[in-house]
Amino acid sequence: MRAASPEPCANSLSLRALAPLFDCDATFVSVQKDPRPDDKAFLRERPGIGDLSEHLTDFGATAALMACLDLVITVDTSVAHLAGGLARPTWILLPYTPDYRWLLDRDDSPWYPTMRLFRQDASRSYAGVIERIRGELQTKIAARSRGK
Repeated sequence: MRAASPEPCANSLSLRALAPLFDCDATFVSVQKDPRPDDKAFLRERPGIGDLSEHLTDFGATAALMACLDLVITVDTSVAHLAGGLARPTWILLPYTPDYRWLLDRDDSPWYPTMRLFRQDASRSYAGVIERIRGELQTKIAARSRGK
């Protein structure tokens, strides 16, 4: 399975916070444009994550890369909207109080039918969100390996 690693928003979470996902039996590709210094350092520590950020010169290049992926995992950024607009399977990490367009109390989007929403709970921590995504990703990988 090829999955895009989440593209952290400047103030939301670091790539390092997503480390529990990278134990899954999937190939991860960073779609983060201009990674922050800490995220660049993490990518250097994890050579198994494909870093194509220098080739992502515009949305066309990012869209072309997304077309090759089985799943895009991201936070609420332009990557989420691009993936949704391209009808790519997308899982988005959302804060407890999300932008209005994500509505409330649902795990889908009326605008992007291929998108699944993973929301923070009242603790406002992404740790639980990441664990839920990890579990769902492992289930998806297991189903794929069984040929489903």
